[in-house]
Amino acid sequence: MESRNGNDITAAWPELAGLAPAEPGFVVDGEIVVEVAGRSSFRALAPRMHQRNPATIATLAQTSPATFMIFDLLHIGDRSLTGLPYTQRRELLELTGLAGPHWRIPGLLPGPAADALAASQALGAEGIICKRRDSWYLPGQRSPAWTKVKNVAHQEVVVIGWKTGTGRRAGKIGSLLVAVPDDRGNLEYAGSVGTGFTAGMLTDLHERLAPLQRPDPPVPGVRSTPAGVVWLDPHVVGEVAFTEWTGDGRLRHPSWRGLRLDKDVDEVETPTGRP
Repeated sequence: MESRNGNDITAAWPELAGLAPAEPGFVVDGEIVVEVAGRSSFRALAPRMHQRNPATIATLAQTSPATFMIFDLLHIGDRSLTGLPYTQRRELLELTGLAGPHWRIPGLLPGPAADALAASQALGAEGIICKRRDSWYLPGQRSPAWTKVKNVAHQEVVVIGWKTGTGRRAGKIGSLLVAVPDDRGNLEYAGSVGTGFTAGMLTDLHERLAPLQRPDPPVPGVRSTPAGVVWLDPHVVGEVAFTEWTGDGRLRHPSWRGLRLDKDVDEVETPTGRP
């Protein structure tokens, strides 16, 4: 097994070894997932992704077994299939009958993409991959014929600081540090947001936030003050889009949507689903 950057990862996933050998030999593409209650969980997958200790790997293979979702067939024997349209590759893939204790071919979702996205939301999935039926497989590069559409959630947040940027944002706001209320209404650190800003937004934010500077964090639980961080009194509310909450209560892949000038800090709702 090789990762997308060509590293040999065979030893890290012993439960997938039964896929090989085969006659004739074949090459497939897919994604390794760890499922919790029937749903793919990045949180459960993360401890396994870079693990190289054999004893730990053996234990995790029992306690958090992986499943290889096989979504494409690239070679059979000496024949490359990458120049065939996706529909033909998919038909040949299903003819292989690849199904085992830790690998399977995921089903297609027919119909409009909006319906497929709604189905993925109901499953609690990250999103969907839309593929052109006539598309080739392009080894080693991203195909414009394959489009990822993510499910996103929205959350109101309280701005508690900023981190000075680098490069084009040198000397300016690089990212915002944000907090959300817990069940008792106390603010807790929820991570940083560094995307979704326009130049105009950053200028406006600096003008609004600069007068709120303070010497220390306004919320508990911040272990240390990273270099370049400016702490703020928690008076400004904004909104972010994000994919999910991490295990330690941080926003995963947040993107700034804008200020909520219609909201006071005590009106920000406690998020659901946050650990």
